[in-house]
Amino acid sequence: MYIPEHFRLRHDSDAVTFMNANPFAILISTTDEGPYATHLPLSIHSTQDHTLLRGHVAKANQHWRYLEQQPHCLTVFHGPHAYISPTNYTEYESVPTWNYAAVHAYGNARIFSSEEDVHAMLNQLMATFEPEYRQQWDDLSATFRDNMLRQIVGFEIDVTKIEGKFKLSQNRIRADQANVMESLEKSQDSTISGVARMMKEQCLGKK
Repeated sequence: MYIPEHFRLRHDSDAVTFMNANPFAILISTTDEGPYATHLPLSIHSTQDHTLLRGHVAKANQHWRYLEQQPHCLTVFHGPHAYISPTNYTEYESVPTWNYAAVHAYGNARIFSSEEDVHAMLNQLMATFEPEYRQQWDDLSATFRDNMLRQIVGFEIDVTKIEGKFKLSQNRIRADQANVMESLEKSQDSTISGVARMMKEQCLGKK
C-alpha cells in the first residue's frame, strides 16, 4: 500500500485497535485466474508480538481451496471515509481529496474443518460479536448445528506484516483540519462523520 509518511501508522498496536473496531474485512488471495476476494467478519487475537485472524467461509466458496493452494494472503480492514472539498482550505489553489483509514494485514493461512477447531473458531466469533447468542446456539438441535457446521470451512491467518494508513489531513495546516472536521461533523452519515471523530482522536485541528 502506498503510504506517504504523513499518514503512516507507527505502531502495530494502533492498527490492531483499528482492526478490532472494524472487523468486517476483505480477504484477498492470488489464484491462477487472478485475485479472489471474500467479504467477511473476523476475530482478531493479538499479543505483544503476534497477531492471528480467525474466521470461516462457506464450503461452497472456493476461497478456502485457494488458501490451501497459496496460504499467503492479504486482509484489508477499512474504516470511515469521506470526500474532502477544497472549500475547507484557506489556500484557494487547492484540489479535492478523500480522507480514509485502512489497515492491510499480510500473513499465511491455515485451513481447518475438524469439529473441535470449527467449534473453537465459532465460539470466538460469538464472543466477539454477540455473546448472548451462545445460549441460543447451545439450544439448537444437534441435527441443525451439525448441518450448519458441515457447510463451513474455518481458517486462521498468522499475520506476518501490518501496514496502516490514516489519511486524515495531517499534511494540512491546523485551520484547514478544523474546517474539515466541522464540515464532516454535520453529516448524518456515520461513514462521513466518523472521519471527523477519528481526526479528533488524532488531536488534529488543535492550536
